[in-house]
Amino acid sequence: MVNRAHFVILVLVYRLLVPLSAEPDQTRESYVVYMGGGGGGAGAGAGVEEEAARAMHMEMLTSVAPAGDDQGRAAAALTQSYHHAFQGFAAELTEAEAAALSGHERVVSVFRDRALELHTTRSWDFLDVQSGLRSDRLGRRASGDVIIGIVDTGVWPESASFSDAGMGPVPARWRGVCMEGPDFKKSSCNKKLIGARYYGSQPGSASSSSAAGAVTATGGSPRDAVGHGTHTASTAAGAVVPGAGYYGLARGAAKGGAPASRVAVYKACSLGGCASSAVLKAIDDAVGDGVDVVSISIGMSSAFQSDFLADPIALGAFHAHQRGVLVVCSGGNDGPNPYTVVNSAPWILTVAASSIDRSFHSTIVLGNGTLVKGIAINFSNQSITGGQYPLVFGPQVAGRYTPVSEASNCYPGSLDAQKAAGKIVVCVGTDPMVSRRVKKLVAEGAGASGLVLIDDAEKAVPFVAGGFPFSQVATDAGAQILEYINSTKNPTAVILPTEDAKDDKPAPVVASFSARGPGGLTEAILKPDLMAPGVSILAATIPTADKEDVPAGKNPSPFAIKSGTSMACPHVAGAAAFVKSAHPGWSPSMIRSALMTTATTRNNLGQAVASSTGAAATGHDMGAGEISPLRALSPGLVFDTTTRDYLNFLCYYGYKEQLVRKLAGAGAAGAAFACPRGAPSPDLIASGVNYPSISVPRLLAGRTATVSRVAMNVGPPNATYAAAVEAPPGLAVKVSPERLVFSSRWTTAAYQVSFEIASGGAGAGAGASKGYVHGAVTWSDGAHSVRTPFAVNVI
Repeated sequence: MVNRAHFVILVLVYRLLVPLSAEPDQTRESYVVYMGGGGGGAGAGAGVEEEAARAMHMEMLTSVAPAGDDQGRAAAALTQSYHHAFQGFAAELTEAEAAALSGHERVVSVFRDRALELHTTRSWDFLDVQSGLRSDRLGRRASGDVIIGIVDTGVWPESASFSDAGMGPVPARWRGVCMEGPDFKKSSCNKKLIGARYYGSQPGSASSSSAAGAVTATGGSPRDAVGHGTHTASTAAGAVVPGAGYYGLARGAAKGGAPASRVAVYKACSLGGCASSAVLKAIDDAVGDGVDVVSISIGMSSAFQSDFLADPIALGAFHAHQRGVLVVCSGGNDGPNPYTVVNSAPWILTVAASSIDRSFHSTIVLGNGTLVKGIAINFSNQSITGGQYPLVFGPQVAGRYTPVSEASNCYPGSLDAQKAAGKIVVCVGTDPMVSRRVKKLVAEGAGASGLVLIDDAEKAVPFVAGGFPFSQVATDAGAQILEYINSTKNPTAVILPTEDAKDDKPAPVVASFSARGPGGLTEAILKPDLMAPGVSILAATIPTADKEDVPAGKNPSPFAIKSGTSMACPHVAGAAAFVKSAHPGWSPSMIRSALMTTATTRNNLGQAVASSTGAAATGHDMGAGEISPLRALSPGLVFDTTTRDYLNFLCYYGYKEQLVRKLAGAGAAGAAFACPRGAPSPDLIASGVNYPSISVPRLLAGRTATVSRVAMNVGPPNATYAAAVEAPPGLAVKVSPERLVFSSRWTTAAYQVSFEIASGGAGAGAGASKGYVHGAVTWSDGAHSVRTPFAVNVI
């Protein structure tokens, strides 16, 4: 795994080389010009507002064009206009034009339009069981008035997960459209899938609507050609589909977290990734259309994170929060190294990924009768009764002059087809540059009868090998297989087809790939926020799946099993919609708080949730813990983080007051805003932002760090909460006051948490160990437990 220092070197090299490889006065690139808050919203005059916004944006483009260029050139350059939740546009510009626009008095930031990465039967049942509550509350509390916007690769509308059977009329506040294309009609939308937009390169393709409420544009469609968007949308809010499965595996009733909610799809991505300008436009449109929750399983690479005012997701999410819309994002798949979490702005709900209590076993039967349990999804025709296959280690069938290290890792071209044909090849995963799919293709291309991979990385995440016999084992089991090969003259084996196992223990476990905190942009906000199922999630997909994954004689499955924080994100979006349906008046941060403070930190063995390494998971691994949607319906207390908190955060972070005012917009909030005294300071971030978790980025010996929070009672009146502290050894944690008294609902109470390094003495030890230590403060009134985790960096 490349470490953080190497990432920094790559960034520096990239910044040095880019100016040398471009001709700034001639080369045109796509840029996003962000102009801060003050979007016009939507309504009867939305079309007029859009035309006015486009006219203003073209005027700005014309002002920086070379002499002689007319307005037609400006119109051709303009690719997107943002005007619902915020102001700005995307355009094809030279470096000189971009620099000129960055100095415009109305412009906050200008940044290149970079590509962002695309980051279920049992998962929802597992979450319900883990909560310890009766899931029949789900049907009583849920309503169909909540709308989830999915920014992704589109949708396959014919999927049974988007059936609108039994659903009532579309909410009257919905202002969106169902865009048409060659393979997508207005009738593709219904009372479940209520809206669909797509974003092409043609100006205005994603925004102008006809009187009939549909949009027609050439060269594109909201239809999903990848499967990622259909999978995430059905995970968040898919209808209940009995008898779902994946070629006989994972059978059960597939459903989303909020099956009564509506779905609106915003296709901003393709297989190659997502343009920043399109993602920003999708968020703007979603807010204008009237969604309640936005789910975004997309993000920048952790190696190239931008600051908050050059990150399209952070910018869009900020203005969505201003309009009362919660944005949920995947935290990224660059784990398990620290400082890899992305989408870490405090106004984003950032999600980590975990396993559930289901696994997919592909057993290897050695010639001596030993059974070795492996993990994979394969539909091979090998069986114990079908005979054994010769078993060889990669270097034994290596091509001429091939290094042992390459053959043992199944490098492309490393295996001799004449030697490998008909044999089961054993390879290792000591080189992370060669993926499991590449190793499988290498073995298959060499005519091998199967592949056994020895690799601890991603060992809990089953690789889908289709009809090719494949199984992955951990290092200890791999050593057993290699020992058997060396112990006999003619070693043989057989790889059995996959069987799914339920009630696996322990579960959940933090996924190895799930990105970890601390946040690279600021350590004063604890990220990720939450954890949700993201390993082996069954959900809807497109029917044109890769043929190599389809078993012989079978039609493509309408469901797929996928893993990633991309799969965890819509679990939280669905849970948020579920809470919103029960509490329609709650703000986005109140919903986030309810999900965080009721999250579980125990697995199905009753023990502390573990990381993929086997150690106890910390807040940097799982945030507040695994979501428990049923518990989140009644959190007792919530922490309402306001827009002013976020504006203060930007001041504390170091942005100038004038810039923060532009971000806030031209309304009363922006005009009256002034940065607090003492900014900037990471210590002020930790104390000044009313967040449902705490992160102290530095605690020096002999110093006290004090953090303030304000809790709001959303439970019964006349409630008294007492504090309990989980503190690591060597850290003294004090809560003041120790009791919070609420006379009625909606009232608030403030308290402080102070942290000190404990001095030596009887029972005190020699002080906390250096680096981050973790714990929690839990408020309880006997019926509710309100847990806020903390991370403290001991210097």
